[in-house]
Amino acid sequence: MKIWQVDFYRSPLQNAAGQVLWDLLICDATRSFEYEATCSQSAANSSWVAEQLELAAGEKLPDIIQVFRPQSLSLIEWAARNLGINVEPTRRTFALKQWLQEKQYPLGLDKPPPAPLPENLWGEQWRFATLAASDVETRFSDRPIPHLLMPEFLKPINLGLASTIRVPGIIIYGGRQSMRLAKWLHQARPLALNYISSGALDGLVLEAGLVDRWIVATFEDPDVTAAAKMYEQRKQLSQGLHFLLVQPDDSGMTYSGFWLLRAED
Repeated sequence: MKIWQVDFYRSPLQNAAGQVLWDLLICDATRSFEYEATCSQSAANSSWVAEQLELAAGEKLPDIIQVFRPQSLSLIEWAARNLGINVEPTRRTFALKQWLQEKQYPLGLDKPPPAPLPENLWGEQWRFATLAASDVETRFSDRPIPHLLMPEFLKPINLGLASTIRVPGIIIYGGRQSMRLAKWLHQARPLALNYISSGALDGLVLEAGLVDRWIVATFEDPDVTAAAKMYEQRKQLSQGLHFLLVQPDDSGMTYSGFWLLRAED
């Protein structure tokens, strides 16, 4: 499968006439393929992008284009749709971001304040948990879980984690809302689940999609706060790896969703 990482955004550079330029960068995951093209702001449209995609592709267009920048997404989607290319919004465009950093292009994205989860998705209970690194894949990979995300590069063995390392996570007991919550999370594309302390009120914030942030839980209990701090400490020991598990109850018989997570800028 041919996958490209693509960015199309205002360049920090200008042409000789002082006009704003737009820069199109295309690469694959190893940067063995790179393509760059620049246009004036007046030419920055989906037709121009589609033309450049065809020029870059030669005989074979990519199957998937990955985009991390929300401001670029709609325009690239329009260009790709006309060419029959699927677009995947994802923060995990590592090669492309490395290239942008080398060019000293801005990478920072404006993130909205976290929003509460829709009320009809709230589970009945939640708790902190851990899994031995050796159990993460074996426990869930062969189970009939409707929503399962376990990327190869995040599997403990591929991160070089010792089998005895405790991978921290959050378990949500969703009750009757379990499947609905898991489906919503799948569509939201979870990335990381972080403990946030605001002084008066502590909570768990889910990073999802390209810039989305969701409040999963809030708490004032000092014991829960201590557990949350331990959760973050364990993430440091597991190279940031953690998990989110949604199940109807604590019987362990049925799982609705499981995601391996790690923060990415």
